[in-house]
Amino acid sequence: MTDWAGRTAAEIAAAVREKRATPREVMARHLARIERLDGRIGAFRAVRAEAALTEADEVGARGDLGELPLAGVPVAVKDNLAVRGESVRVGSAATPDAPAGSDHVTVARLRAAGAVVVGLTNVPELCVFGTTDGVHGTARNPWDPARSAGGSSGGSAAAVAAGMVPLALGNDGMGSLRIPAANCGLVTLKPGHGVVPAGIGDGDWFGMSENGPLATTVEDLRLMLAVLADTAVRSREDPGALRVAASLRSPLAGVTVSRPYADAVREAAGVLMKAGHQVRRAEPPYPASLGASALAHWTAGTSVDARELDRRLLSRRTRVHAALGRPLVRRAAAGAARQALRDRLEPFFAEYDVLLTPALARRSPRAVAWHERGWLRNIAANSAYSPFTPPWNLTGWPAMAVPVGTLPSGAPTAVQLVGRPGSEATLLELAERIEALRPWRRTAPLD
Repeated sequence: MTDWAGRTAAEIAAAVREKRATPREVMARHLARIERLDGRIGAFRAVRAEAALTEADEVGARGDLGELPLAGVPVAVKDNLAVRGESVRVGSAATPDAPAGSDHVTVARLRAAGAVVVGLTNVPELCVFGTTDGVHGTARNPWDPARSAGGSSGGSAAAVAAGMVPLALGNDGMGSLRIPAANCGLVTLKPGHGVVPAGIGDGDWFGMSENGPLATTVEDLRLMLAVLADTAVRSREDPGALRVAASLRSPLAGVTVSRPYADAVREAAGVLMKAGHQVRRAEPPYPASLGASALAHWTAGTSVDARELDRRLLSRRTRVHAALGRPLVRRAAAGAARQALRDRLEPFFAEYDVLLTPALARRSPRAVAWHERGWLRNIAANSAYSPFTPPWNLTGWPAMAVPVGTLPSGAPTAVQLVGRPGSEATLLELAERIEALRPWRRTAPLD
């Protein structure tokens, strides 16, 4: 029997549509891999083994099997999105254990396309921090299990990087897709505002949070994104040379970029130049107030999400984060700071089509109990390694992480590509060129 675990979503869906594999066979192989590996990776809070096999049989019996873009493909879902019949714990002891009555719209779209939900993945409490650890488990980087997978979609990224699923659903409010993807050697896209339905928590962190896919190839990323957005993201009509600005400057003052991540930008710039694009060094006009603005929105969003919860059941770092944001909610909701940032950056993106930056400043923190440590220590650790992602949640513009290069340990490094509103197709095109000219190893060597 073919071991479908570790194969791409496109390969699996084609095999199922052509009756070369059954959805149950595919699911059984992935469940066996989860059972073998997840004890040391910690990707899943809950695995739906029996339900997933039953649902795989239902997919196999569908009359439209030959037309399903994700026929029989196992997917993992971040534990802040509703899966019918499963609780949504959002990494916390303070959230109810009651099962959801219906699927989140993105989960419903995946199921309609033939995907089967394997389980719910670990997140930091209320999806606040850039490391995934808490009362429901710790998600480790499959490439370096001593290190965190990142957050907040850390469990989803770890599941894909370990080959436990070919695709996972996550979301991104301050980098929560791009950070773990960069740690775990995956490709992901935080779509621009409105491309994929959000509905994350109570208000989507003022519209800054977006749902998106985590994948091992750009082809799989496109496939899942088309399902989530309910429309294909088509290539540019004019495939001419793009103007790419390469920047190593951190948006947060005082944060330096480690050599492997700087090297990743230089390598990606060379690849894009070889592909015929115009690349030059240029620094976006980040305002000095950007760090304070990001922190204000970050804490205010958490305050909104924690309103109805018993604060005594929250970890200390989450309580402090929410308390600091409480007086800032009205100002964050007004959106003036976000609009001012867009106004400041728009001239730069009129001159350049795409911004190329490091995805991270350095490797992720160690996989320890960060949820038991103080708020300030968490903020310092998060800010020191992931300063490049928050600006693009504040603007609402598309941004993606693409694997390029490696750390001395052999774990992957990554770059970030950012574009103006509506440029998802452009970013995907560049990611495809990088993948073609500098292919990456898709999953971690765990076997």
